[in-house]
Amino acid sequence: MTSTPQTTEIEAATFRRLLAHLMRERPDVQNIDLMILAGFCRNCLADWYRDAAAGLGVEMSRDEARAAVYGRPFAEWKAEHQRPASAEQLAAFEAARRAHPQDG
Repeated sequence: MTSTPQTTEIEAATFRRLLAHLMRERPDVQNIDLMILAGFCRNCLADWYRDAAAGLGVEMSRDEARAAVYGRPFAEWKAEHQRPASAEQLAAFEAARRAHPQDG
């Protein structure tokens, strides 16, 4: 991708739109389903967010990173939206993990 003076702003706006989509428009999509299909989930985004902060010398806890991604404390979001994984989801997750060990 060609870098322009606006690249950072474009990437930031895209990231904000992805978060809005995952949090407000599709909270019904479970993290485990994202992991099965895409190899990442909202928690992965929070981990990447924290890694990026650390790369810039900004210390951030795991809870702080998750709150930045979820828009509120993770425990609140989880209680409202996350369901226990089914046996089928767990089996599919394990199969995906074996097929793509670098993702999980």
